[in-house]
Amino acid sequence: MVTNSSPVGVFDSGIGGLTVAHEVMRQLPHESVTYFGDTARVPYGPKSPETVRRYSREIASFLADQGVKALVVACNTATAHALPTLRESLTMPVIGVIEPGARAAVRATRNGHIGVIGTVGTIKSGAYERALRAIEPSLRVTTRACPLFVPLVEEGWIDSEATRLIAEEYLAPILREEVDTLVLGCTHYPLLKPTIASVLGADVRLIDSAEETANETAAMLQQHCLAASTTAEPSHRFIASDDPLMFLQLGQRFLGDAIESVEVKTLG
Repeated sequence: MVTNSSPVGVFDSGIGGLTVAHEVMRQLPHESVTYFGDTARVPYGPKSPETVRRYSREIASFLADQGVKALVVACNTATAHALPTLRESLTMPVIGVIEPGARAAVRATRNGHIGVIGTVGTIKSGAYERALRAIEPSLRVTTRACPLFVPLVEEGWIDSEATRLIAEEYLAPILREEVDTLVLGCTHYPLLKPTIASVLGADVRLIDSAEETANETAAMLQQHCLAASTTAEPSHRFIASDDPLMFLQLGQRFLGDAIESVEVKTLG
C-alpha cells in the first residue's frame, strides 16, 4: 500500500539520472528514493522511440511493484518518447526532465539563443525545441546530438584528453552559433560539465534540469498530498540492471556515502 512514507521512484538509462536523484535527496531530505539505472541497455539515445517506450514501461511497472508513490523520469530520451504513455498508464504522478530544463533555460538566456545537446533520440524528437518555444516562441534554438558522451561517462572517462577532444568536435557548431545558454539535455552530461564549460567559455551558461526537476517533484508531492512527514527518516535503494560494481563506483562520485550498495534486477 502506497503511503506518504513510500519512496519516490527515479529511473534513467544508467547512472546519469543520479544527478536528479541527488538533487531530490538534497531538496527533499525526508523523502526516500528508489533509483533504477538500466545499465544493461544503456544508451537509450540511438534506440527507436518504441523500444524506449517499452523499456520505460517495464521499469515503471517494476518500480510500481516496489511501492513507489511517484515517478521521476530522469532520462531525457525516455522523457521525450515515453512520458505521455507513462502518464496515461500509471495511476501515480509522473514528472519528466525536459520541461523543467526548458523553463530554467528561458530564465537564463540573455540573447534569446539557446543551444541544446543530447542523445540522438532526444535531439531527433524535437522535444526541447517544442518545450522552449511553448514558453517563448521567438527563441532561436540550436541543437546538437553528442552520442559518445554517454558511453564516456559510463566508462568513467570524465576528464580524459579523449573526452575533451570529442567535446571540442561536438561543441564547435554551438560556439559558431553564439548561443549564450546551453541545455545539457541528458542527465549524464552534468558529469562532463567542467570539460564542456572549458570548451565553451565563461559566457555560455550551462543548464542541467536536476535542480528544477527536484523543485517540481516537491510541488507535485504537495499537490497530491504525498509529501513525507518532516520527521521521516529516509531510506534509499539503488538498483541496476547490470554491473552493480561499476554503478557503485561511479555513483559514489556524486552521491558519496548515500550509496552504499547496489541491487541487481534484470528486465526484459
